[in-house]
Amino acid sequence: MYFRPALLLGFCCILSSAKAQEAVDGRFAVISNLKAGAAKVDITPPDAAATKIVGHVRQVSGVRDPLRAGVLILDDGETKAAIVTLDTIGAWDDMVKDARARIEAEAGVPAANILVSASHNHSGPGYIENMRWAADLINKLGAAAKEAAASMRTVSVGYAEDRISFGINRRKTYDGRAVVSLNPDGPNDPRVKVLRFDDGSTLTPLAVIMHAVCHPCFFTWGDKGSQPYPRGYPKMSADFPGEAQTFVEMCYGQKTSALFMQGCAGDIRPNLPGYPYRCADEADIQWAGRDLGGAVARAAAFGVTREQLRKRETFYPIRVASEVVELPGKEQPIRAELMAMKIGPFLLLTMPGEPMVEYGFKLEQAIANRATPIVVGYANGNIGYIATAEAHKVGGYEPNLSKLQPEAEVILLKKLGALADRVVGDVFESFSKHPRDMQKREAEEKARLQSVPVAKP
Repeated sequence: MYFRPALLLGFCCILSSAKAQEAVDGRFAVISNLKAGAAKVDITPPDAAATKIVGHVRQVSGVRDPLRAGVLILDDGETKAAIVTLDTIGAWDDMVKDARARIEAEAGVPAANILVSASHNHSGPGYIENMRWAADLINKLGAAAKEAAASMRTVSVGYAEDRISFGINRRKTYDGRAVVSLNPDGPNDPRVKVLRFDDGSTLTPLAVIMHAVCHPCFFTWGDKGSQPYPRGYPKMSADFPGEAQTFVEMCYGQKTSALFMQGCAGDIRPNLPGYPYRCADEADIQWAGRDLGGAVARAAAFGVTREQLRKRETFYPIRVASEVVELPGKEQPIRAELMAMKIGPFLLLTMPGEPMVEYGFKLEQAIANRATPIVVGYANGNIGYIATAEAHKVGGYEPNLSKLQPEAEVILLKKLGALADRVVGDVFESFSKHPRDMQKREAEEKARLQSVPVAKP
């Protein structure tokens, strides 16, 4: 075969350019329809001593480490969505409503497409108990959303898993009755799921979402053996999720935003033996924060190896579905907002309270390999404990405090499965091009975007 000199020279230049691009260590090409922007903000009350701590109610004298909120905004070219994470004990109804309205106004994300989640931190303020702080929080979320929206970049998304060692089930059954007791043989989920959002310009991600399963109650009330803190840790703190976020951001030179999302942690707590458990000290919180932070850093680093980069998608459609369902309550029906948010192959399923760990396993089994499921508790509302029907049979702390009847489990799993069907898009009605099906989907989506869910009883 004969090549003309000019053509051969051009071909060589293309090969040389391609090789030069491949040879740039620490950078990689991003081909994607997805744009993302992230920002974090300090939400620590200015006067901790005058602030009412909820979760484990106690008086504090100062602040150990800051409470923060993170805002991640996503845009696939057609649909905008946002994920908000908070170092608070709950995502209360009023907070969710206020946050959605402000973020929609500042960043143009439809309120119905905003997922608001809490770490379930037991050493922070309450929303209605501290209204001045609450107003400041919403202002700061609006500012963070505006900053995130102004910094949107084309990204691809990596996923990897690791494990933590400090969580343990806190229920044991004796003679047909459940008691509070650390149970290494009980169900537990030590997995850490990590999503990293990269623009490819460096090996530092734009944002990292970490998902783990454990109550952030290291600084709980102690017992007489819990020296030096038998009455609980005397300072405000973001607990282990805050410590882990700080660790991950330190690993990337403060050039990434680390966001924490809590899983189904209703019956999972820190493994701190005592009567029935003790309050943590500085060594304990460093152990947990660095255990989780290290797991996230390992998973995130693995996610940009060449083999993992080859697995990344180039098309990340965003699909969101949500519904307020009525659940059978012990005293009255309980309204709860459920949400499914799919970002490419990654599926977030949310519940507005404290689901026991088995909920995560059951939902993952139902989804199978149709998507990569990440089940999030403590999001878009706060209805308290969500115990399994099986747990109600033997009672104990979680089902006894729950406002729900055992029959709520079947409804929750069925409704979340239906929402997953709508966003995964492999059920015929979700992708049918028949005019009737298309009109139905368009009408449902229009109605959903125009009416922000209200989950109060």
